[in-house]
Amino acid sequence: MRQRSLFKIANEAGTAAIEFGIIAPVLLIMLAGLVEIGFAVRESMMVQEAAEAGASYAAQNGWDSAGITNAVESATGNTAITATPSPQTFCGCPGESGITAVLCTATCTGGHGPGHYVRVDASIPHATILSYLGLPIPSTLSAHAVVRIE
Repeated sequence: MRQRSLFKIANEAGTAAIEFGIIAPVLLIMLAGLVEIGFAVRESMMVQEAAEAGASYAAQNGWDSAGITNAVESATGNTAITATPSPQTFCGCPGESGITAVLCTATCTGGHGPGHYVRVDASIPHATILSYLGLPIPSTLSAHAVVRIE
């Protein structure tokens, strides 16, 4: 009788090992996906921070393309972040859907003149850790910020 119960315990231990062998790859793929998404979110936040740093520089110092670019590229410790495309200055009128670019001599709704704005863009290339996961993460992450300087 004792031998049968030992044999039964050995069979159950083998079943657990087989179940673990089946589920382990699924769990590893899920973990890899979470890590991949985590890195992409981190890079996305860094690139947004860099664009906002460039906009903050423009708000404090006015239009200075080289200074804004330097602020974007040195905002975080990541040297892959670039100010791409270059910072742009434009005149615009505020509206319900955002800032509408207009000629600097135009008149906005309400009779006032357009404001002077700067658009700062930042981007970073994203290299996937495991490309075969098929996650819809773009190869370049980008962000922009717009600030009124006058």
